[in-house]
Amino acid sequence: MEAIEKVKELALAAMPGAQIEIINSTPAAAQPALLVDREHFYGVGKFFKEDPRFQMDFCSCVTGVDYPKLGMIEVVYHLYSVALKHGPIVLKVLAPRELDQCHVPSLTPLWRGCEFQEREAFDLYGVKFDGHPDLRSILMWDEFKDHPMRKDYVPPADDEWQPTPHDEKLDRAREVAGVMPPSAIEEADKAKKK
Repeated sequence: MEAIEKVKELALAAMPGAQIEIINSTPAAAQPALLVDREHFYGVGKFFKEDPRFQMDFCSCVTGVDYPKLGMIEVVYHLYSVALKHGPIVLKVLAPRELDQCHVPSLTPLWRGCEFQEREAFDLYGVKFDGHPDLRSILMWDEFKDHPMRKDYVPPADDEWQPTPHDEKLDRAREVAGVMPPSAIEEADKAKKK
């Protein structure tokens, strides 16, 4: 596959007016990514899928990253070509954290495998995917109103307690002992020792 600079150049030639920037995914991965503006994101994705030099026919991963200090949510897609046996091309797009503005184009019409992963990002980060065929909760129950992967998320004090051997959950249960009978704490401690 071409060097990332050439990949960017070809995408810009195919999508005049697009804003594409080469950024590092993470320092640990040392993997470059293309940050694309929201208005051209779908078109750039379509280019990578349909262009015979790339044939990115598989999207392996869609995820989100919350940057509260920047006021942005980043949505990340990893694209591969099974046909040409190359990749990934990492595409990123930013959306404001404000829920009424937190939306990006859905790539599900291009890669059906994005459908459930975009729904997960919708549930966990609050990102709305414009053009998604079935954007509804997939992980959280209908009455759940928050987005638990956002860094400023705080679990409610009356978080449902479930007996489990995990120390973190038991410590949380002790924090809300006012709504949980002491006998339940004792039973959980006994179960933990078994």
